[in-house]
Amino acid sequence: MTPGGADAAPARASGESSAGARLPEAMSRPGKGGRYHHGDLKAALIEIAIQLIGERGVRDFSLAEASRRLGVAVSAPYAHFADRDQLLAAVAVHAYERFSAELVPEMDQFQAPADRLAAMARAYVRFAAAHRPLFEMLSGAGLDKRRHPELEAAERPITDAFVACVRALSGGEAPSEDLATAVEAAAHGHAMLLLGGSFGQGDQAVALAAERTARATLALVESRHLLTDHSARPS
Repeated sequence: MTPGGADAAPARASGESSAGARLPEAMSRPGKGGRYHHGDLKAALIEIAIQLIGERGVRDFSLAEASRRLGVAVSAPYAHFADRDQLLAAVAVHAYERFSAELVPEMDQFQAPADRLAAMARAYVRFAAAHRPLFEMLSGAGLDKRRHPELEAAERPITDAFVACVRALSGGEAPSEDLATAVEAAAHGHAMLLLGGSFGQGDQAVALAAERTARATLALVESRHLLTDHSARPS
C-alpha cells in the first residue's frame, strides 16, 4: 500500500491540507521573498516543487516556474536534474521516505498482522491529510518506474510491509491479491473523502477518517473469505 490512486485530489492552497492542518516543513525554505540564498539548490528545488504541486497540481508544475520562484536562472536546475520528470522523481522519493518514516512507528505498536495492517491504513489516511502535495504527487505524476528505478527502491519497504501482513492473513483462505486490493481501496477511498471534506475540517476530521479506515480494514480482514469469487475460478 503506497499513497496515490487513479486520480489526484483537487488542488488547494499551498502548505495547508483540506483538513486544515499545516504541512510540516521538510527542508529549509527559500530565502525572503521566495528567493534562493546560497546553499543546497537541489534540496531547495525539491521543496519549491512540493509548494508548487500544492498550489497548482502535478500536471501544471514546470522547472521554469520553480526557477522563477527561487529567483535563479532557468538553466540552474539542470545542474541537478536532467528534466522535469527527474525532479518529480526526487519529490516522489522524498514522499515515499516520509511515509515510510511515519508508517514504521504506527505499525511497531502492534504484533498481530491484522492490527499492523489496520495501523498501515490509518497511517495512509493521516499521511494524505498532513502531506497533501506529496500524496497528490504519488497519485498523479504518472512517472515511469523503468526510467526512474529509485522510485521502486524507495517504495519497496512500504510494499514489503504491506505484503507481509496480507500474506500472513490470507493463509490460503482467500488469494492475497483480493485482500490487498480491498484494503487499498478502503484506505484510498477514505483518504479521498477526507481531502474532499466529507469528514469535516481540522484534526478531528483526520482522526475520524483514520479510525474509520482502520475499522474498515479490520472488517475486511474478518470477512476476507467473502472477497473471493469462487464461481469465477476453475473447480
